[in-house]
Amino acid sequence: MKKGLVWMLALFLAVAAAGCGNQGLRGAGAEGGEDGTGQKDIAITLWTYPVGNWGESAAVANLLSRFHEAYPNIHVSVNYLQYSDGDSMIDDAIAKGQLPDLVFEGPERLVAHWGEEGRMVDLSDLWAEDAAGQVYSFVRDACQHRNGEFYEFPICMGAHCMAINYQMFQEAGALQYIDEESHTWTTEGFIQAVHALVEHGQKQVGAIYCKGQGGDQGTRALVNNLYGGSFTDGAHTEYTIDSEENIKALQLLYDLEGIRFDPEIDGGGEIAQFIQGELAMAFCWNGSLEVSQTMANPDRDFDVFPMAFPTSDGEPRLQGGIWGFGIFDNGDGERIEAAKEFIRFMAMEEEPYKRAVLASAYWPVRDMEDLYVNDILMTEYGLFNRYMGDYYQVTPKWTEARAAWWKMLQKIGKGLAPSKAVKGFCKAVD
Repeated sequence: MKKGLVWMLALFLAVAAAGCGNQGLRGAGAEGGEDGTGQKDIAITLWTYPVGNWGESAAVANLLSRFHEAYPNIHVSVNYLQYSDGDSMIDDAIAKGQLPDLVFEGPERLVAHWGEEGRMVDLSDLWAEDAAGQVYSFVRDACQHRNGEFYEFPICMGAHCMAINYQMFQEAGALQYIDEESHTWTTEGFIQAVHALVEHGQKQVGAIYCKGQGGDQGTRALVNNLYGGSFTDGAHTEYTIDSEENIKALQLLYDLEGIRFDPEIDGGGEIAQFIQGELAMAFCWNGSLEVSQTMANPDRDFDVFPMAFPTSDGEPRLQGGIWGFGIFDNGDGERIEAAKEFIRFMAMEEEPYKRAVLASAYWPVRDMEDLYVNDILMTEYGLFNRYMGDYYQVTPKWTEARAAWWKMLQKIGKGLAPSKAVKGFCKAVD
């Protein structure tokens, strides 16, 4: 009987020990682990593009400190990227076999670029969890590759819009052509407003900037909205910039006095000229941290009034940005699982998620009405999220399309007929 009791006690202790040693990547275990909790230390890397304060070390360090408290065995190091050379840095890391674990960016890179190349981990298991069901459906669609796999889990989103110099419009009698309550206007209203500003003496009303791809979301949205065109087909398989609607819009902009095609500036240059009062409107605008900082320019002596792009049917379709995490497939199962735990913490747990969104200076990808309740500026710009259109940046050859777009605009600015210029675009993305 004693031997039987000893055997049963040994069996119980063995089962209990096995249970303590199988708690996943989080939680305390028996002493003797590499971090003192029984958990194996795992080091992963996060490479983040400058999305709001996600590009600032102090802000990210604050977010990471809370994660490390919850997951003391997962050690996250960060590399801060710039849009000017971030893509080339990652491509170089790929070539050297030194892949980062996590990348913080948008579907156009994580899904349409590196996902298309087969380098990303399928995150379908994360999307199957309850918290994922709260994400807006159009955001979910943008994070899914056409092969059915998910290569991104989102944190934040924002709709790009345009803006006008309120005082300049007021003095020119052009406010009558906008709906101040809904921040919308028609294509005819846009044309009349430009005419009124020119007659008032404002020779440079707006600029179709085309030095490079910076801010190209603005010129694309302007062209697509004017007469109801689109940039791609609904299935995101081909580009449709050569449609009659888009050609008509490009011709309008070329012919319209007060609107110039400028190959010397990109979106950032246009914003600078707008803030300095040289332009009456800006097509590269949004409620981001960067634009908010630009608005703080002490030399600005007018009110910035954000607007949706003018449309022929009164239903604007704004291009938006979506930002979140993707995981590179480095073949290391433990690091991949650790990276998924990081995403769960930042994207699914309530308080960490709020901090992650606030750090981005954009808006959550699910209903969270109280996040900016005391922020007048963010509340105002948040209205534009209702006008979010199709997220077509996941169409194949997206990188080629962005380059072809501004090059096409340059050719139109030099006098090439839009009907001919769009053929060059189509050839570049064929």
